[in-house]
Amino acid sequence: MSVEAESVVEQYRAVSGPSGENLGWNMYGSGVESQGRERAPEHIPVQTPASDQILVRVDAVGLCYSDAKLVMQGGSHPKLHGRDLANEPTRLGHEATVTVVQVGEDLAGQFTPGQRLAVQPDIHTNGKSTAYGYTIPGALIQYHLIGQEVLDADDGSYVIPIDDSIGYVAAALSEPWGCVEAAYTQRRRLSPLGGGVMWVLGRPDDTTPYVFSAGLDQPSRIITTNVPAQVIEMIENGKNPDATVEVRDDLDEAGYAAFAEEETDGKGFDDIVMLDPRSASQVEAIAPHIAFRGILNLVGREPLDGKPAIDVGRIHYHYTALVGTPGPEIAASYGAERNRSQLSPGGVTLVVGAGGPMGQMHIQRAIELDDGPKTIIASDVDEARLTFATDRLAPLAESRGVKFVPVNAASPGALAEVVEAETGGRGADDIVLSVPIPAVIEDGATLLAPDGMLVLFAGVPNGSLAALNVSDVYLSNAQFTGTSGLNTSDQQLVLNKASTGALSPQRSLGAVGGIDAVPDGLQALIDGRFPGKVVLFPQLSGLPLMGLPELAEAYPEIGKRLRGGDTWTPEAEAELLATFWRG
Repeated sequence: MSVEAESVVEQYRAVSGPSGENLGWNMYGSGVESQGRERAPEHIPVQTPASDQILVRVDAVGLCYSDAKLVMQGGSHPKLHGRDLANEPTRLGHEATVTVVQVGEDLAGQFTPGQRLAVQPDIHTNGKSTAYGYTIPGALIQYHLIGQEVLDADDGSYVIPIDDSIGYVAAALSEPWGCVEAAYTQRRRLSPLGGGVMWVLGRPDDTTPYVFSAGLDQPSRIITTNVPAQVIEMIENGKNPDATVEVRDDLDEAGYAAFAEEETDGKGFDDIVMLDPRSASQVEAIAPHIAFRGILNLVGREPLDGKPAIDVGRIHYHYTALVGTPGPEIAASYGAERNRSQLSPGGVTLVVGAGGPMGQMHIQRAIELDDGPKTIIASDVDEARLTFATDRLAPLAESRGVKFVPVNAASPGALAEVVEAETGGRGADDIVLSVPIPAVIEDGATLLAPDGMLVLFAGVPNGSLAALNVSDVYLSNAQFTGTSGLNTSDQQLVLNKASTGALSPQRSLGAVGGIDAVPDGLQALIDGRFPGKVVLFPQLSGLPLMGLPELAEAYPEIGKRLRGGDTWTPEAEAELLATFWRG
C-alpha cells in the first residue's frame, strides 16, 4: 500500500469518539423506500453507553439476500414476529464488523477502546431467536450501542474479538462464510434422544433377527406398530427399566397424523424406526411426524416402491435427519461413522447455483480444503454469473490441482451429461444446492451417487416437498443434510482460517459503497445485479455503490491494488480508506 494509505489506516484504527453527525438507516416498513427517510439516512444521536453497554463504530457491513427478504416482507417476515415497524422500527445489517469506542464500567475488564469485533448475529435469548439486524437493530449506522441483548444471551457473548491482520471486508464476510462452514459441521442428532419418545414400525411377518445394541435404553416411551414378536421381546429386554412400552397395531397411513398429534401434542416423535420399509407412501406419511431435530431411522434390504416426497425445508431449518442401515443392527444407523458432514476427499462435488455469492463461497472452500474434492462442477443458469465465478475461481482451482468444470444448466440435459462424463455415470459424491427451489433440489438429487451427500444450503420454506431416493439412505448410505445460520464457533473458525491465510473471505467481494449507498445496495440484491457480495463502509461518504471493475476504472490507485483487476485485497482496502475517509 502507499505511504499515504498506510498513514490513513493507522489514523483510522486509532479510534476516538464520534465527531459530527451520526447517520443511520432505520427500517419503517417493507420496500426499499422504507429504509431511512426519503431514501436518505437519518441523523441519529450518539448515546453514552450504560454500565453494561459498549459504544461501537461500525466499520463494514455485508448485505445478504436475507436482507432483501426482510425488505420485501417488512413486519410480516417470520423473524420480526409481526412487528409494527412504522412505530417500532428496526435496522438491517447483520454481517458486521465493529470497533469499540467506549466501554461501560461493568464491562471494563472485558472490552477496551480500539478493540475490533465481529458480530455473530444468530442470537437466541431464552430459546427464542432475537437476531441482530432483525429484531435487534443492526449495523447500517455509523455508531451504536451494543448491550446485554448481544453480550449476554443464551450462549454468552455474540461478539468475537479479531486482530488487525484481518481486513474489514474479510471480518464482515466472516458471518456468511460461517454459514458456509456450518453446512459441513454435524448439526443432526445422531443417537436416540434421552427421555424422548420413540415409535417403531414394522411388518408382522418380518423374520429378520434385529439387534439394537446401543441407544435403546434412552427413550422414556416406546410405541410399536405391527412389529413381530421378536422385536417386542428385544425392546422389552433392552429398554430403560423405567421406560414404558405401548403396542398400537390399529394404525394405518391415514391415521398417522391424528396419532402423532395425540401422542406428542403435535411436536412429533423424537425417533421413528421403520423396519423393513417397502412403501414410499408409508415413508411419505411418516416423515412429517419427526420432531425438531428428530430422526427417521430406516432399516431394510429392499428398495422402496418409489420416491417419497420429503419436506426439504425441515431438513434445512429443523435439522431433521434421515438415517439408515441394511441391518440387522438398528444402532448402526446412528453415530458419526455412518453420517458424514464433510465433502468426500478426492471426490466429485457439484455446486448448483454456483454463480451466486454463496455458491462461490462453497466452491472456494472446496478448492482450499486440504483433503477436498478432486473435481468441482460449477452449475448455473446465468451465463454472466457463471463467467464471473469461473474467472475468479478457476485459476485458484488450477493452482491447487483441482479440476474446475463450469456448466450452463439452462440447456436441458447439459448438467446431467457433464456429471455422467465426470463420474463415469456413478453420480456426484456431493451436491451442494444453493437454489431454494424444490424442483431444482429434486432434479439435482437425481445426479447424486448412491452413497453421496446432498447439502440443502438455500433455505426453502417448511412444507416444501421434493421426491428423493430415500432407499439409498439405508441401502447405500446416502446423506441428506441441511443447516440454517451459524454459531460463534463457525464464525471463529473462519476468522482463524483468515488470520493464518488458509482462507481469503474477501475473495467473495463484488461491490462496495459508503453510508449513502444503502438503498442502491438493497435494490442491487433484489435485482441480482452483482454476482459477488456487497459490502458497505458506514464511515465513508461520497462512495456510491460500485462493482469492483467499475471502482478500478474510476479510481486507478485502488484498481491497481486489486488482484487481477477484480479481486479485493488489504492493499485495495487501505487505498479505499485513504480516498474516501474524511477523518
